[in-house]
Amino acid sequence: MVALLWLIPALPLVGFLGLILAGSRLPRQAAACVGVGSVGASALVAVLVALRFISAPPPGHAYAQTLWQWMAVGSFTPRIGFYLDALSLVMLLVVTVVGFLIHLYAAEFMFEEEGYSRFFAYMNLFVASMLLLVLADNLLLLYVGWEGVGLCSYLLIGFWYHDPANGRAARKAFIITRIGDTALAIGLLLLFTHLGTFDIQALMPLASQTWPVGSALAVAAAALLLGGALGKSAQLPLQTWLPDAMAGPTPVSALIHAATMVTAGVYLIARLHGLFALAPQVLSAVAVIGALTLLLAGCSALTQRDIKRVLAYSTMSQIGFMFLALGVGAWPAAIFHFMTHAFFKALLFLAAGVVILSLQDEHDIFRMGGLRRQLPLAFWTFLIGAASLAGLPLVTAGFFSKEWLLEQTWAGAEGGRWLWAAGVVGALLTSVYIFRVVFRVFFGPATTPARRRAGLPMRLALLVLAVLAVGGGYLEIPRTLGGLTLFSDFMRTALPAEHIPYADVRTELVLQICVTAVSLLGIALAYLLFLRRPGLVAALTGTAVGAAVYRWWSAGWGFDRLYDRFAVEPFVWLAQINRDDLLDVIASGPTRLGRLAYGLLSQTQSGKVRWYAASLVFGSIVFIAVAVFL
Repeated sequence: MVALLWLIPALPLVGFLGLILAGSRLPRQAAACVGVGSVGASALVAVLVALRFISAPPPGHAYAQTLWQWMAVGSFTPRIGFYLDALSLVMLLVVTVVGFLIHLYAAEFMFEEEGYSRFFAYMNLFVASMLLLVLADNLLLLYVGWEGVGLCSYLLIGFWYHDPANGRAARKAFIITRIGDTALAIGLLLLFTHLGTFDIQALMPLASQTWPVGSALAVAAAALLLGGALGKSAQLPLQTWLPDAMAGPTPVSALIHAATMVTAGVYLIARLHGLFALAPQVLSAVAVIGALTLLLAGCSALTQRDIKRVLAYSTMSQIGFMFLALGVGAWPAAIFHFMTHAFFKALLFLAAGVVILSLQDEHDIFRMGGLRRQLPLAFWTFLIGAASLAGLPLVTAGFFSKEWLLEQTWAGAEGGRWLWAAGVVGALLTSVYIFRVVFRVFFGPATTPARRRAGLPMRLALLVLAVLAVGGGYLEIPRTLGGLTLFSDFMRTALPAEHIPYADVRTELVLQICVTAVSLLGIALAYLLFLRRPGLVAALTGTAVGAAVYRWWSAGWGFDRLYDRFAVEPFVWLAQINRDDLLDVIASGPTRLGRLAYGLLSQTQSGKVRWYAASLVFGSIVFIAVAVFL
């Protein structure tokens, strides 16, 4: 069964090819069957492969599959090959299962939209590219998948291209992530130049044998790879593309945030953990960047009016939690939070999509209200997702993953009190901003009546994700609550055994109480400020300082303006003053010569038949003379 591994990325790719070749000639129902069915079949094969892999692990708890040799240039012979271990298996299941549920939801959500087949073609290619990325056994093939998800993000964010704003958002995402991708490409070339291979499993031990810990080359390579991860995962300072990416359809937002794209950076760091372990300075930077991002994004989420932009900043913040865990060496905890985050974030986006669709494309949470009775399914599923995101204790997946992550941050040698405090403050902000949305959208007076209800495909996707958002956390239970370690035991076969010492039971209990108290305090603050006494917020933002801070946070801390001022505007200015340089003159030379020839030849078109006849006779005489005498 494990030998069918190649089918998992191949099925969505075949779906893409079928949809793109058939185009608009394919009926909508057939396009949905191909688009949803191909990813569903991929998910089914992934589950069967996972069951076989877990029940009868291959030697070394890893399976390698080589399909064919890609190219041969001297000793450079990369291959098309896949590598399956515990890390790639978890990623595989999340991408296919969550991706299938999002596709199922999109079959109904997008049914009335123009370009239905094209939409599913792009979505299938998106999933296929992400699967290629996580299964690749070498960095060159990984980079192909990496660029594939970047291309698909551009196509899907700008799917409604008739609106120029959507095109700008797509270009912004493409250009900003290209900065990180350039750094990643340079890092890969540096690794190949000094280690002579792109093979991931050969490269890690070779790096340890060649470079000592703290080596300048190891630090440089890890820093360049980190640059790529920052771009794809929307972390400081390359985070500004993600909020604007909400221009795409809601299923696209769910796929980008939950199962693809933004998690690619987390996977890259975890997969190349051996290299990052040789660069402790870079690992510390990963933790600090994650802590700063989760705080800044949490503050910005507090001030957004668009329901999808709140969730976008939330994703940025939660990826920051994962970077924090990676930076302190809590590898399994980071991947566990990735998994639970995929469940509740996909649920939140899809439930928000039901609200948006029922209110005729309304996104402003201040034009919503009282929807818990009109849209009960959307309310309960969004509430479950919000509770899991906030880490509501004992009953949600988010509590178990966030508690484990913060405990490891406290205990780790690379962690410490300040990073732990940043995580706790971030957890408080998370509870406040997500329940701000809950109370504002589903409680209070009704403002806009709901005109549409979700059908069976959308309901089914929401219900399955709701179950996962609650039950997914029970794979790793702390000692104080029973001590179940299924996830960490499984991940130890692919990631380093945790070098972070567990805190004693008393300290662990205190840390859990802190996380629980912060979660409940945030919910209480959101209830007080946004439902019980909303005048307090108005009074606070009505002051000069409060209004300035509100605008600053709402604008994403001014990063867009900063980049426009110091990067975009100077570049445009240089392009304008350099528009007629020597290269432009050389390049435009053939064009000018062609225009001159056109002007001269056009003079021969006088409309006088005698001149035309004389020209034909003269030309014939010249042609005969050349043929005879030469």
